[in-house]
Amino acid sequence: MTAQPTTTDTLDRLSRVIDSRLPQRGGDPATSYVARLLAQGPDAFLKKIGEEATEVVMAAKDADHGADTAAIVAEVADLWFHCLIALAHYGLNPAQVLAELARRADTSGLEEKALRKAHQRSDDEDRAKH
Repeated sequence: MTAQPTTTDTLDRLSRVIDSRLPQRGGDPATSYVARLLAQGPDAFLKKIGEEATEVVMAAKDADHGADTAAIVAEVADLWFHCLIALAHYGLNPAQVLAELARRADTSGLEEKALRKAHQRSDDEDRAKH
């Protein structure tokens, strides 16, 4: 019996494939969807992230009215995929996102949100001074 791959294994494997499609690594827009999106620049893959996020919301709303929840899984997979493309473009990787989630795991969501707002206010005040 073959062991199921872990989330980390799957994200790392997909991330490596996406990284190999970066223009600076020879990704060919004529033969690769990922390379085509990356070659078109951030507007192309950021638009796709917005579209996929909307499709997640629509699938969830449909599920609230009796539709199959498998559509939510499929749409989240599309969203994550396009987010991985954005990470690759900006020189980031899934391990960094997972580390951030792990860091937040022991913090109340309300506390985390309040802390981020406090940091943002501090940053805004610092910028206003300069």
